[in-house]
Amino acid sequence: MKRQIGFAEAEIAGKKRVTRRQRFLAEMEQIVPWQRLLSAIEPHYPKGTRGRPPIGLERMLRIYFLQQWYGLSDEGLEDALYDSIALRAFAGIDLAVENVPDATTLLKFRRLLIEHELTRKLFDEIGISLCERGLMMKEGTLVDATIIEAPPSTKNAGKSRDPEMHQTKKGNEWHFGMKAHVGVDADSGLVHSVVGTAANVSDVSQAHLLLHGHEEEAFADAGYIGVDKRDEMKGKAVNWHVAAKRGKIRAMQDGPLKDLVTALERTKAQIRSRVEHPFHIVKNLFHHRKTRYKGLAKNTAQLFSLFALANLVTARNLLRSVHGSNPSCV
Repeated sequence: MKRQIGFAEAEIAGKKRVTRRQRFLAEMEQIVPWQRLLSAIEPHYPKGTRGRPPIGLERMLRIYFLQQWYGLSDEGLEDALYDSIALRAFAGIDLAVENVPDATTLLKFRRLLIEHELTRKLFDEIGISLCERGLMMKEGTLVDATIIEAPPSTKNAGKSRDPEMHQTKKGNEWHFGMKAHVGVDADSGLVHSVVGTAANVSDVSQAHLLLHGHEEEAFADAGYIGVDKRDEMKGKAVNWHVAAKRGKIRAMQDGPLKDLVTALERTKAQIRSRVEHPFHIVKNLFHHRKTRYKGLAKNTAQLFSLFALANLVTARNLLRSVHGSNPSCV
């Protein structure tokens, strides 16, 4: 976004020390394929032929990305933009001549993305841009799922929990919420498939939706045992490598066979470990440990945005090594 900077931004630009936030936003500025994403949204964005002209599409998209990166509510994002010069600089806002878009404007933009399924489109476009850079090999897929907690309290106007969320037991603990199922490129660690379900939906039942159709190998944990025998997998030429149950290995008699099986399982676990990286980015770096909205549709739409942006974070170092200090995807 090319524009003249304000006095406050000129002051911070003269600082000798660059903060981690500034460094991150500068890298995202170069990595995000802006023109590609804007072209995907533009046909659905208000033209402003009647009433007050809408805020520029690029500015709203930048603000939306800031919300996902920093795990902020609509009101929290509005406050953060007033507080942070770095965030305003990224969004292209100069308080000397304009105000920060209010929370209602942010809400309407998010609803626009959900209504037209544009978060899925953004996810696809970012994936295509990374494929064109040769970052997604598509020869192998890692599948896994993680639980996103939902508020279990009934202390609300409806005196009920979200009816589209459900509880499930993991280990000895019960969880209430939804699941994010992902298919991840085995070579790069980039997410190519996302499915959102209630937490009580089994992992193995969604496995067929996490394949892009071109992989030859697929890796999964013990929760996917029997996946190759399911009806949904008929006709798919995929060689599945599913982890064995630990109890089964422990029950084996000590000897060369057990040592061989243990070594094989360790190798499969090392390959599968890459699938945890996107979960780490979304849950720990983007602070998305709990659902923010009510219903599966809204929360799944947000998952597409989060994993799309997580892909950019994953690809950042490789893009920088290929393109030097200007790893542009545009």
